[in-house]
Parts: sequence; structure tokens; C-alpha cells
Amino acid sequence: MRYRELARRLHRLGCEELRSGKGSHRVWFNPATGKVASVPNWGSRDLAPGTVRAVLRELGISRKNFGPIR
Repeated sequence: MRYRELARRLHRLGCEELRSGKGSHRVWFNPATGKVASVPNWGSRDLAPGTVRAVLRELGISRKNFGPIR
């Protein structure tokens, strides 16, 4: 899964991109849970499934709500 697709799905779930982080990372906020997570933006490179799962866990989003991780 690329950053662009992850960002689209996070927006649909109500999350907001707060700001740029260090390097190629973006900081996201989930208003429903009040949690913040740093998400790598590697452009056209795929994010590892474990990285996506960690971001979901940090933001307090269930895998059921997010859907399949490709």
C-alpha cells in the first residue's frame, strides 16, 4: 500500500493530517480517539504491511473499520 492510498483511507475514517514531520514523514491525528501517529511518505514505494498495522494501532483504528491491507 502506498502513502497516497493510506492517506485517502485515513481521511475517509475522519483522521486529519496535522503537519509534516521529520524527513519524509507526516503527522496524522484521529479526533475520535485523540491519538497522533507519524506516517512515512515514501512516494511511489509501498509501505510494509507491518508499518500500516502499526499506524492503525497508534491512531486507535480497528482493522475491521480500515479494511484489507494490500
